[in-house]
Amino acid sequence: MKHWISAILLLIGSGLAHAVEPLVNTDWLSDHLNDPNVRVIEVSVNPGLYEQGHIPGAVNFRWHTDLVDTVRRDLVAQERFEQLLSEAGIGNDTHVVLYGDNHNWFAAWGAWVFEQFGHENVSLLDGGRKKWELERRPLSTLPPSHPRRNYQVAQDRPELRARLADVLAVVEGETDADLIDIRSNDEFTGRVIAPAGVQELAVRAGHIPGAVNVPWDKAVNPADGTFRSVEELRDLYAAQGVDGSRPIITYCRIGERSSHTWFLLRHLLGYEVRNYDGSWTEWGNAVGVPISNPAGRVWTGT
Repeated sequence: MKHWISAILLLIGSGLAHAVEPLVNTDWLSDHLNDPNVRVIEVSVNPGLYEQGHIPGAVNFRWHTDLVDTVRRDLVAQERFEQLLSEAGIGNDTHVVLYGDNHNWFAAWGAWVFEQFGHENVSLLDGGRKKWELERRPLSTLPPSHPRRNYQVAQDRPELRARLADVLAVVEGETDADLIDIRSNDEFTGRVIAPAGVQELAVRAGHIPGAVNVPWDKAVNPADGTFRSVEELRDLYAAQGVDGSRPIITYCRIGERSSHTWFLLRHLLGYEVRNYDGSWTEWGNAVGVPISNPAGRVWTGT
């Protein structure tokens, strides 16, 4: 018995056991807003939304400056990540709950970043800002004040991230995996290069050869932004031949929408999955890689 207890404690201490539920609902969060072991973080797409009103006590992480390297196209550096969390009052044992707008697009990106740095105690607020606001729960414009802590990354998780070379190996048959393109069907087929109004463009339209198209928003209930049931989600991907029997790589345009799908595949369905954050802006601009372009649209510089 002592050996089993020691093994369990070692597993927990090494960060290999996920000690919290990957999804929490609005009732749970409302009951834990004053829990010193819980830290709420908003990661929204739209700048300024947090300042207009946020969940009381929530810290604001800006995806375009806080969670990425502003010089290289890469994730935030480990030293900056440690500083960011320390200033937010987050310790290695803190339960972090992320939420945001657009059905948790960048909140899921935040969860992916947290887990890559080995922080396993991360949850998403199911439904994000939309559900919290629909239920007329309190919002605050006051800046939070949390005691500083000393956060240190214990062990990173690079296996949660796919690179261009990893995807190319799948396309060329050197590696066995399912590719899921979670963009709209118009993006997937090449009818449009990117959604209207976006700045990150590729010089080619279409998708990565062999990928199946499951738009990210098919996984949520449009009324409140919550995830569909596990059974519905399993059927959604199985209909495209993805059942978890092979490793999976998700991608979109810059990696944020695909983080949403990465999260549900990993945490709700239990599949082995990596997120390719280079996504179409890298692949569509890369020299020497193949594309599939059913619509035949050619970039003209506009």
